[in-house]
Amino acid sequence: MSPKEWTPTDLAALSVETATVVPQSSAWSRVRASWSVRIGGVVLVLLVAIALLAPWLGTVDPSLFDPASRDLLPGQQGEITTLEGATLQHTFWMGSDSFGRDIYSRVIYGTQVSLVVGVATALLALAFGIVLGLCAGYLRWLDGPLMRVMDGVMAIPAILIAIALVAMWKGSLLTVVVAIAVPEIPRVTRLVRSLVLSIREEPYVEAAISLGTPTWLIMVRHILPNCVAPLVVQGTFICASGILVEAILSFLGVGLPPDIPTWGNVMAEGRAQFNQYPHNIFFPGVFLAVTVLAVNILGDGLRDTLDPKMAKRV
Repeated sequence: MSPKEWTPTDLAALSVETATVVPQSSAWSRVRASWSVRIGGVVLVLLVAIALLAPWLGTVDPSLFDPASRDLLPGQQGEITTLEGATLQHTFWMGSDSFGRDIYSRVIYGTQVSLVVGVATALLALAFGIVLGLCAGYLRWLDGPLMRVMDGVMAIPAILIAIALVAMWKGSLLTVVVAIAVPEIPRVTRLVRSLVLSIREEPYVEAAISLGTPTWLIMVRHILPNCVAPLVVQGTFICASGILVEAILSFLGVGLPPDIPTWGNVMAEGRAQFNQYPHNIFFPGVFLAVTVLAVNILGDGLRDTLDPKMAKRV
């Protein structure tokens, strides 16, 4: 069919099809060329490997203890009592805590908890934030009431909301993830809403409306794909924030139970003896700082490469 024979319906369909095509190759090449993405990605891959290989990298069960080996310095020899009652000679590479537990094993196993909390928090906040943001940005009648609720949630400090939610229910992994994700949902909602408000005025969206495309299909097929890049960046920062908030909650004693090895729990148990045994806080603190820094570096790199305005400066 020649261009002169095209009908208005064909032109509208062509507008929708061409407008939703994203130059993936150029964006992917910029991502691979970014040193921030490389550094952050390599560190996170190493941390994921540590989490997956924790049963083999951890020298002993993190819950095993022996009072005779309490408060040992890094590298000292001691004893560990197994669940069967046997006593084994053991080298505490990062020292031991006041209960005689191996800090090295607790830090290694704590990597699993921190990464799970961070990723789960980001996915949960993005899932609810995307749905609410699409509805608020595209459905004009829902915009006002929904955003006033989001503004009310954002007016309360995130850490207070998390502490209140954890206090209401038993401190489990699911409870902690939900408590950390709830304060992040309004931020994702506002981001998606702002993107939808500009995208819904584009010609290809108007063309889809003129073709009688259902509302839900317009939001999923034509609007949501154009929000992916900012949401990926936002997800990395939510992941870093979730890891940090979980450590804060555990450090304050309102997070996961003390028997679950997390970096926050390890630091909380060692703060009383920090002056005499600083290694109790130093090693989990280093892992926490490196993880949050790597996620933030990765997020900065993704922002610089996926944002067209920032990509021109890179």
